[in-house]
Amino acid sequence: MELLLKNVQKKHLTLIAELAKTLNIDVEKDPYDPAFVAKILKGDQDMKEGKGVKINIDDLWK
Repeated sequence: MELLLKNVQKKHLTLIAELAKTLNIDVEKDPYDPAFVAKILKGDQDMKEGKGVKINIDDLWK
């Protein structure tokens, strides 16, 4: 089973880590930089709003 915690205050991270350690639960951090994730999500949103440009693959190397 997996558990994902979102919007955890920084001051609570130590407590959560200690609780997980006590309960023998493996804790993994997100491997992605939050700034990178934000850029990708913004790009997806921009494409949905029609702010992007689509290029046909055949025209890519002309």
